Amino acid sequence: MMNADNENQPLFSPEQVLENRGRVAIFIDGSNLFYAALQLGIEIDYTKMLCRLTAGSRLLRSFFYTGVDPTNEKQQGFLLWMRRNGYRVITKELVQLPDGSKKANLDVEIAVDMMSLVGSYDTAILVSGDGDLAYAVNAISYQGIRVEVVSLRSMTSDSLINVSDRYIDLDIIKEQIQKAPRSGYSYRPLSNVGVADEASKEASAAIE
Repeated sequence: MMNADNENQPLFSPEQVLENRGRVAIFIDGSNLFYAALQLGIEIDYTKMLCRLTAGSRLLRSFFYTGVDPTNEKQQGFLLWMRRNGYRVITKELVQLPDGSKKANLDVEIAVDMMSLVGSYDTAILVSGDGDLAYAVNAISYQGIRVEVVSLRSMTSDSLINVSDRYIDLDIIKEQIQKAPRSGYSYRPLSNVGVADEASKEASAAIE
């Protein structure tokens, strides 16, 4: 007969849960991640982040989605680095809106890739807090995919957390994925979030 102490013990340790992830696919909303990092006051080290998210599991592919400005040479250099360092980069050209902000919504691309690759991976790691992706997450979970959502809690939709199997707050792992203080590449992805001129200046100052 099981005693009370055993009843209070988790069935699996965190290490065992990670071992059961199977093959993982990572889907990163670049704009969402950037603004989360801005809120945390850190700059992401994408090599560290890839290692942290994979956590020893077999990686199918890591996708990075972002809006692009073809005239921004610094951004193009960053994306080239990403392509050569473990990421499959998916881009969409920014469109300027009447209010002066720029936008490139890649939710459809993320959702389509998550759906079309079902059968090739066992665990999806979604780095985004966008509630618009909750329907796609719920759909792949019904096809046997385990879903982990990684984002800053204040920027994460409850609907997305509710359909995921595991939620990780970026604030908890920020020290494991941030760059050490030094001069180097800084990059300001522009995507589906419209940014006013003043906010743009503040963001640029924060990462340069």
